[in-house]
Amino acid sequence: MGEEIVIWSNAAGQICIARSICPHLGSDLGPEAGGKIVDGRLVCPFHGFEFEASGQCVATPSGAPARSAQLDLFEVRETEGLIFGWWGLGGRPSQWQLPDVPGTGDDWTDLQIRTIRFAGHPQETSENSVDIAHLSYIHGYHNVANEAPVLIDGPRLESRFGFSTTRRIAKLAKLTLHVSAIAHVVGLGYSFVEFQERSIGIDARLWVLATPVDGTLIDMSIVSRMRTLHKPKRPIAGLSFLPRRMRAPIINKFIADLQIRDVQQDEIIWSRKHYVPRPRLVHTDGEIMKYRAYCTQFYADEPLCDSSRP
Repeated sequence: MGEEIVIWSNAAGQICIARSICPHLGSDLGPEAGGKIVDGRLVCPFHGFEFEASGQCVATPSGAPARSAQLDLFEVRETEGLIFGWWGLGGRPSQWQLPDVPGTGDDWTDLQIRTIRFAGHPQETSENSVDIAHLSYIHGYHNVANEAPVLIDGPRLESRFGFSTTRRIAKLAKLTLHVSAIAHVVGLGYSFVEFQERSIGIDARLWVLATPVDGTLIDMSIVSRMRTLHKPKRPIAGLSFLPRRMRAPIINKFIADLQIRDVQQDEIIWSRKHYVPRPRLVHTDGEIMKYRAYCTQFYADEPLCDSSRP
């Protein structure tokens, strides 16, 4: 959002996200400027002021700190090893919360994260969750269909769809997957997707996260996690010849690579497209206008409203 931030945690695991500006004399607090963590405290590189994870300055080399020496903090939410900070226009407090994600435990792999940066807007990228028509034309999916109407409940939107896709593995073999997906969109830029592949028996989770960088660029992160494959329905495709603990991590990396490849195909379009406020839709376009109406609640003023690139 056009601002430098600093993130750290103390020994107890308390996480702090703050603007990277020292309230003393304005020094940048990041490591590039010399900021560092000592005994769980963030130390300013300019005069050595020390800040706890609460954001409060608690010590200086030259005497007692001013009580008003407090970092400008962001509200923090941690879920499944991912850290989110709330950014509100003009510093306004959070207008909604991210939903709880069901716990995973030891039966799920570690996170696989892939991130790319390009010119775009989170509203445009999240629109893919309801734009099922592009799945066949851009990504080569087949049997694409909505499995239920799009549901909206305040800041939450749910889209259910299914598809099949055939992928080549290492240029040697082809693998056909039959997928059902439930996309949970919350706000602009956050999508949590429950993913079931029926022919092998894969359960996976995907986060599709778009973070605005500077008004033009966004960082798009694809995060994937997969449940342990105990008894694959297709032994070869499910890697049943490998020890159980190895199957899901290998397939999860494959899933992450496939997803980021899809994003790269979309990025060619996203980074060059124009926002059309009154699109000339056809019946196969899905519920795009319902999604756009949902998005209006997240703007303090007006959403994208002209034909310039967002």
